[in-house]
Amino acid sequence: MIDSPYIVEPGKKVRLKDWPTDDTGDFKDKEHAAPDTDKNLKKLSELQYLMYAEAKHSLLIVFQAMDAGGKDGAIAHVFGGVNPQGCAVHSFKGPSTLEKSHDFLWRIHAAAPPRGMIGIFNRSHYESVLVERVKNLCPEKVWSRRYDSINNFERMLADEGTTILKFYLHISKDEQKRRLEARLEDPDRNWKFSPNDLEERKFWKDYNEAFEDLLGKCSTKYAPWVVVPADRKWFRNWVISDIITRTLDKLGMKFPDPAPGIEKMKVE
Repeated sequence: MIDSPYIVEPGKKVRLKDWPTDDTGDFKDKEHAAPDTDKNLKKLSELQYLMYAEAKHSLLIVFQAMDAGGKDGAIAHVFGGVNPQGCAVHSFKGPSTLEKSHDFLWRIHAAAPPRGMIGIFNRSHYESVLVERVKNLCPEKVWSRRYDSINNFERMLADEGTTILKFYLHISKDEQKRRLEARLEDPDRNWKFSPNDLEERKFWKDYNEAFEDLLGKCSTKYAPWVVVPADRKWFRNWVISDIITRTLDKLGMKFPDPAPGIEKMKVE
């Protein structure tokens, strides 16, 4: 696991009030961070190509956030330069009737990335200890045992060659208010606003407590949680791209050996 002040230390109790949402690290502003972010994005494209060619590793990226936390924007910006042939995004909505007839990880495992691929989860298996907990969709004795199931599932993926990084996009309640208002005021973004967003906002404290528990219970060396200061989108993008590229760099990936005698081959 790489070093970063934004990675949750395994086994450490999390209090999100101790994690500033408006942190900008060593950067003064967006322009100051832009060269480093652009460098990361170029490097990510190169590493993804190498991963696809070698086909020995896979990368699973998990995004969770409060409503309007910036998951869609982060995915679009950070992975916009990645070859779509080697990348797949899965957005997990409420489970279907078929999915409900299986265990809560069944549909998740089916979407896990194969070797050579990047898999991106826009929401994930963690909804089962968020929405289902906050809305009392299942009893505590059910959702409380799922933390161990999730850790065991992620450990199995990691043991089989999947690198896992999980990003919680941490915004303030005031920033969420500004973003929701912007959706209401811009006709081109009205489609992103749902009246349900206002109802969900009433559960801010409950969701905050649920996130604190999952971050503390499910950040591990093999699948760490990253609390990303996300009030400023440009800094969010730098944190995510920095952690992904440094993590992939440590895998020591190499291109496969060419076919024997390739140096003597000619295309007629």
